[in-house]
Amino acid sequence: MAILNILHYPDERLHTIAKPVTVFDAKLQQLINDMAETMYAAPGIGLAATQVNVHERLIVIDISESKDDLIVLINPRILEMDGKTKSEEGCLSVPGIYEEVDRAEHIKVSAQDRNGKEISIDASGLLAVCIQHEMDHLEGKIFVEKLSRLKLTRIIQKLKKNERKIM
Repeated sequence: MAILNILHYPDERLHTIAKPVTVFDAKLQQLINDMAETMYAAPGIGLAATQVNVHERLIVIDISESKDDLIVLINPRILEMDGKTKSEEGCLSVPGIYEEVDRAEHIKVSAQDRNGKEISIDASGLLAVCIQHEMDHLEGKIFVEKLSRLKLTRIIQKLKKNERKIM
């Protein structure tokens, strides 16, 4: 397994719309394993393939405390959404930034597992928020872009300032 490079906002590649996964082979299994290792090492609770510059409809999630309950969703589709919730989100592609975002409270998702088998998940709470957040990445959307123009401008300034400190 390998730790993959995570793209950081405002990298334009984060705005690429992911294509459906059509081949379930050893290369895909390796990508899933590498993405999981990358997510755990970051540390995070979710990672979309788009964030590691692979533009396929694949996300990995693990919201468990023990970090041993990996959920793999390939070609996910939201079938139902209801309720509203506002929760603080962060993102491995926007390090150090946490903001409140509006999401559906409950969702029903259809997807394929790592072997291509159709699965369905009814999710609420943190899992529902995480799935919606990661699915946004597959559409080329980043959570900070859901915020007001003023907040987004401040975040971009902060990210540029942090980048200068690193260099």
